[in-house]
Amino acid sequence: MDEKNQIVTIDNQVDIANYSIEDIKNLIYTIKGKQVMLDSDVANLYHYETKKINQAVKRNMGRFPERYCFQLTEEEVKELKSQIVTSSLESLRSQFVTLNSMGRGQHRKYLPYVFTEQGITMLSGILRNDIAIQVSINIMDAFVEMRRFLTSNGHVFERLTKVEYQLLEQGKELTKHEKQFEKVFDELQRNKKEEFNQKIFFEGQIYDAYSLIVDIIKTAKNKILIIDNYIDDSILKMISKKNKNVEVIIVTAQNNNLIKLDIHKFNKQYPTLKVIRTNKFHDRFIVIDNQTLYHIGASLKDLGKKCFAISQIKDEKYVEEINQFC
Repeated sequence: MDEKNQIVTIDNQVDIANYSIEDIKNLIYTIKGKQVMLDSDVANLYHYETKKINQAVKRNMGRFPERYCFQLTEEEVKELKSQIVTSSLESLRSQFVTLNSMGRGQHRKYLPYVFTEQGITMLSGILRNDIAIQVSINIMDAFVEMRRFLTSNGHVFERLTKVEYQLLEQGKELTKHEKQFEKVFDELQRNKKEEFNQKIFFEGQIYDAYSLIVDIIKTAKNKILIIDNYIDDSILKMISKKNKNVEVIIVTAQNNNLIKLDIHKFNKQYPTLKVIRTNKFHDRFIVIDNQTLYHIGASLKDLGKKCFAISQIKDEKYVEEINQFC
């Protein structure tokens, strides 16, 4: 890479764990019908100065068409200030009652730039450190989750936005209506996980399949049972997304190459994982909290490589039998 196209990070000792997907989702807004992030927020995530990020973009303009990065107009800044439904549920309440203060960038001498999901991907290519790569992955995950969430609840958000504009036009203080909106937000929080009976993934849908399995894993409150003869160490990253103190039992083949050292290291950070080796099973299953049973048509390590299906089996007797069989 040309030296002039590189940016030097302010702090190479960034703790990536500080930037959870939920934190990043709070920084995603909707402008021109696109999900975007402010340049100042992007710079903060990468631990760069905002001006350095924008300078790098200007030096590489050919890589950043308008659908990747664009500067906001004054009207779009006002629109950004007035948004109530452009981040995760945890921040919606605070956004709703702080519409007249954008916070980030309000003392800047120029109108801010914003990056789309594709722009973030391109930006990571001109940042030269491993931290930038990992942060970019977290940002991509946040964009994907936000798309899924907004798609599921778009009709509700549209109605809330119309009500907000009506209140602003009437000159009313939004804080008077906070309790009514609290009820709506709480209901959305309870129902934000998309339920499904079955789903088919086609070749190449690797991330979507991975994301769904992680969502299933996150629903467990006490126990996760995974039955898969071809488990390898790549699955450990997947189950590391589980809730704290949730027990994981993996049932796999006798000749499976998952080594004791990997299991030991995993248990040091994400207890508790137990591995049972048996040749009793052919198909693959996940059981959540001894109650919810999923049948998976492909090994977890091969998700999305070929067409396969995930189905929920609702007959309780099968859940009981599989639990006893293990």
